[in-house]
Amino acid sequence: MTLDAARAVADAVLYEGYLLYPYRASAAKNRSRWQFGVLGPPGATPAAFAEPPGLSMTCLLSSPVRLPAVTIHLRFLQVQVREVRDVTGRPVPSLTVGGETFLSWDEAVEHEITMPLVASSAIEIPGGEDVEPIPEKSRIIRRRMPLSLSVRTTIEPDGDLLRLTITVTNDHPGEISDKSDAIRHSALGVHLLLEAADATFVSLMDPPPDAEDAAGRCHQNRCWPVLAGDDHLLLGAPIILYDHPKIAEQSPGELFDGTEIDEILTLRVMTMTDAEKAEARATDPRARTIVDRSDALTAEEFANLHGAWSVDPDQDGVLIDGVRVSKGSLVKVHPRRRADAQDLFFAGQTARVTRVISDVDGDTHVALVLADDPAADLHDQAGRYLYFAPDELEPLTEGGRAC
Repeated sequence: MTLDAARAVADAVLYEGYLLYPYRASAAKNRSRWQFGVLGPPGATPAAFAEPPGLSMTCLLSSPVRLPAVTIHLRFLQVQVREVRDVTGRPVPSLTVGGETFLSWDEAVEHEITMPLVASSAIEIPGGEDVEPIPEKSRIIRRRMPLSLSVRTTIEPDGDLLRLTITVTNDHPGEISDKSDAIRHSALGVHLLLEAADATFVSLMDPPPDAEDAAGRCHQNRCWPVLAGDDHLLLGAPIILYDHPKIAEQSPGELFDGTEIDEILTLRVMTMTDAEKAEARATDPRARTIVDRSDALTAEEFANLHGAWSVDPDQDGVLIDGVRVSKGSLVKVHPRRRADAQDLFFAGQTARVTRVISDVDGDTHVALVLADDPAADLHDQAGRYLYFAPDELEPLTEGGRAC
């Protein structure tokens, strides 16, 4: 995996929770912003409900040198307040001009800071204000609060390996008691991408036997390191992932709501009313992209979100004990693979094959309806099938062919 491919995974981490379905500013879940990896100002009072100011991760490297060449990519979002003002200069929640609606909203500015492996680095992200004129002498004001962050690293030997710890801290000075001010002085979605030039990272999820003890001495605080492709890349994420995470090829783009399935969430977007879609488009440019992409999906692209593929499920077949089984074949069911009590009820029963499907992992599944079920045709019409693996089925043959 290249750095760009690893960065695509990191982008999903960066924007996870940034904007939730139904992607509208008026939705309760979007009026109280929430994300992973938030570093709040250390001087925030309890009333500000700020997140802790720091996170850290520890990883292992195998290197022939004591101080390997490691590049750190620190990535995060900075909150940007988008305030709509009418012709009098008064802030308003929304404004419709010439049929287009403009909404006040908290956006985000993306940052990626690249640095070598040094003991300490101070990072100052300036604040600012931009003015965008809109029709009829109204305007949009965008304001950003300054951020002060620091990155500290320590590297020490652990047997034949090196143990690297990276700590990122929000160092904003002063006391903050307001919740909105606290989030605007926070860094959001904070995570790390590391590149090693003359070293390799060791998996902490599945360490080799000679690294198990050293892996046990690695401690994580709100940030978990995983191999990001090959062993020269590592992702430190505020959510727990497996080694070698990647974006599914079937996913057409970001949805920011990882608790949902792409297919279901896209279908929900497609069924929103025109007024709801208009509000989502006005809420955030990224929401506009989601709505426009969902509306433009072809039937084939939408079916691809289901995560299964088949050239023609009505014609495809699979060999079982040397017999080709396809749509219309009769088989006897012998559940083996899954510890599912419901599947065991079908043991020994005869079923009719409705289709043979290959999934994105290359596994084959046979869709069935029970031959003696009075509602079999209704289940077939509705697509409500039982799914079994080929080795759980026995072809019922007639003249050497599946009947």
